[in-house]
Formats: sequence, structure tokens, C-alpha cells
Amino acid sequence: MFGDVLGALKGGGGEDGVNLALDISLGSVWEDLASSLHAKQTPSERAFRADVAKGTVSSPFNRVRLFNGDTEEDCRVTLYRDSASWCPYCQKVWTMLEQKEISYKVVKVNMRCYGSKPAEFTRLQPNGNIPVAVIDGTVYRQSNDIMFALEKEFPDKVVMGLGEEDGERGTMLLRLERELFRKWMYYLTGSRDKERYRAEFLDVFKRVDDELGVNKSGRGFMLGDRVTIVDMMYAPFLERIVASMAYFKGLTTLRSDEFSNVKRWFEAMERLPSYRLTKSDFYTHCWDLPPQLGGCVYEYGEDEGRGEEITRAIDGDEGWRLPLSPDNGGVEKDWSWISEDEAKREAAERLSYNHDAVAEFAARGAGKAGFPPVSAPLADPNANFDEGIVQAVDAALALSCYKLLGGGKMVDELEAAIAKVLEKQADAERFRASLAYLRDRVGVPRDMSLPAARWTRATINEIINMK
Repeated sequence: MFGDVLGALKGGGGEDGVNLALDISLGSVWEDLASSLHAKQTPSERAFRADVAKGTVSSPFNRVRLFNGDTEEDCRVTLYRDSASWCPYCQKVWTMLEQKEISYKVVKVNMRCYGSKPAEFTRLQPNGNIPVAVIDGTVYRQSNDIMFALEKEFPDKVVMGLGEEDGERGTMLLRLERELFRKWMYYLTGSRDKERYRAEFLDVFKRVDDELGVNKSGRGFMLGDRVTIVDMMYAPFLERIVASMAYFKGLTTLRSDEFSNVKRWFEAMERLPSYRLTKSDFYTHCWDLPPQLGGCVYEYGEDEGRGEEITRAIDGDEGWRLPLSPDNGGVEKDWSWISEDEAKREAAERLSYNHDAVAEFAARGAGKAGFPPVSAPLADPNANFDEGIVQAVDAALALSCYKLLGGGKMVDELEAAIAKVLEKQADAERFRASLAYLRDRVGVPRDMSLPAARWTRATINEIINMK
């Protein structure tokens, strides 16, 4: 959402169609904010958008990623992946491309639950499934086929395949990954025999932990010291398992000493820039999984009170409040590789870049639902936005940026302008609905990192709660 120019947004009327014009020059406000942000940014942060366009820095916004001096003409790979950065099968291919430092082009395609797929893609992939990769003109239509092709066709890049010394064990671990996936699916989506599903899931999850404990002296990867294709296969699903078990079942697996080896594996993966790039957060996962899977089953077991508390924390009931609580109150580990100041600058950059389109997107919250609807509850690509509230929302975005950057000379004027909007209940409802719509749709990693997302969500909440 924050990386690309937003698509063809449709104007519409709010409940009463009143155009809320503010007595403030937002153009001057945004000029001042741009200057303030520029003064605080590092040189690499200032160059971020240009570097993304050139493909010389890794980002979810990339349309091309170039390594080791390659040009776009050198790209032998085109990856078709989901536009929302939700798809686990896309994630493992994306992470592997980054880890092997293979230059590639990106074409983003909607998942079915997020909207229709373009005809040019369905001609390439008739069943519509993603990811798809074109490597040297050959089309690969399944994630595992893509990954093995990358290993075969780029022998000069980082070796991630299985050798004679670890082939047997690697194959066993890949079979175990599929068993873990099945048991997780039964427990997450099944309701007929929940106690059995829970026991079977925990049994195989413990077996994964035990296997990770075989090589205690290694760096923590599946096969010890070397990151391999096995880690790439596990990463998207272990990430989603940990998030969904906390949210839907009240199981905080990474806080348990029983699964210390899985925790150590995550720590090893989080040292890789390739995995940091594609890693999501609990909130994004737990709202994107149900539409992909046809629903998930809440079942907190004996610790029902704690389970519901965890769900509320992930949904931001307390976690999206300032001051931010460390590790979201112990529910989800903070990302130690991004400092608080870096996160705030990232959040301000994402909100301010293309802020006009972001404000229109947010104003869908006060507009009219689209038709036909899609299955993802936070997706509505056909929605109409409330044109009359856009300027007020734009002012709120500017105020959010000032708060993230530690204040500024236009804060008082913005707060006064917003206070006038809040004087009438109908206008206040449109305004708050728009900001809540935006807050709830900040996706990780699609829009920004988890630390930046937490600051964005909490700062928007402060403005929603203004009186």
C-alpha cells in the first residue's frame, strides 16, 4: 500500500457528502515535514526510494532487485508473487532469491482472497496459483520447482542444496515439515476433535524442536551451520504457526522452554537480511490466514483467559498504545535489529510518501463498500472513498508524522484544525472511521517493518482518541 502508487481509487460520498475543508495550508505543512524528515534521515534512508527504483536495495517495494553490479538486462528470473506479501509459498522463493543474491524482476499479483487476477497472469498460470517464476524463458509454476531450479541453474551462487553428507537428513526434515504442516492445519481449522488435533500438533512440533537440538554446537539452522533450502521450506510455515497458535489457541510456543531449539532457529534466521526482509508480524498473519484457509478455529484450552488476552494484544487493544510496551506485553518479540528512532523515521517516511493517495485510501473507511466483495475482511479493492473527509485525513497523517519525528512548528495548527472536525459527531465518526481503516490495514512486510508498524498504529490511535 505505501510502496506503490495506489490503484484507481473511486470517489464517492460519505454519509452526508459534506466536504470538510480545513483552514490550514497542508501544502506548507508537508513541505515543512519533508524538510524535518530529511534532516533526521541517514544518507541511505534519504536515498531509499531512488535505490528501490534502481533495484540496488532490497525492499518489499522492489520491481527489480539487482545484485553484484548486475543490470536489469542481466536478470534471468522474473518472480510473480502476491501483492500483499501474504503468501507463504511466495515468501520461501523470495527469501531464497535474496539469500542466493540472484538478480530478479518482480510482478505482483493478487491472491484470490484479495481480488481478481489479471488476464495476462492467468494465461501464464491457468489455475491462478502463485508463485510463478520464469527462469531463462522456462515457466515454473510451483514454489518447490522454482527453488530447485534456482539451485540448479545458478551453481555459481550461494549453495543451498543438499549434498551427500546431509542429503538423507535433509530429506527426512523436509518430510517432517510436511507432517508439521498437516497437523497444524488440522488443529488450526478443525473443530470436531480438537483435543486430539492439539495433542498431535504439539507432538510433531516437539519432534521438530528435538531435531533442531541435534546439532547444539552449530549456528542453529536446520542442518547446523549452513543455511539451506530446508530452512527456506520451513521458514514461512514456522512463522505462521507461531503467530496463529498464539492468536487462535493461546499457545505462546516461543516463550516456552519446551521449544527452545525452535526459538534458537528463529534467532539464527533473524540474523539473515534475506529473512528479515520477508518476515511478517503476528497481526498480519492472523488476519490473512482465515480468508486463505476458509476460516480458523479459536480454542484456548485450559488457559482461556490468557488466550483471549493474547488475541486482544495482537489485535492492538493494548499493544497499539503509547508508550509501546516491550515485546507487545510479552506476546511478540520486538525486532532488535531496528532501533526506535529508525522505526519512527521509517513510519514517517511511509506515511508521508504519496500521502495524498494514502489519505484517499484511508477515506474508504467512511465511504461505501465495494461490489463484488472479496473474502479477505481487510481487503476491499472496489471500495469508494469519502472525498469530503480526505483533507482532514491528510491533516491527521501530517500530525502523525510530526509526532513520530518528535514534534514540529505546525503541530498546534494541525491539532486545532482536527479539533474543529471533531466538533460535529457525524464528521468525527467519518474521520475516526477513516483513520481506523488505515490503522488496521498496515501490513508487515508489505508496507513497513514491525517496529515501524507498531509506531504507526499507535500514533494513529492517539489521533483517533483526540477529543
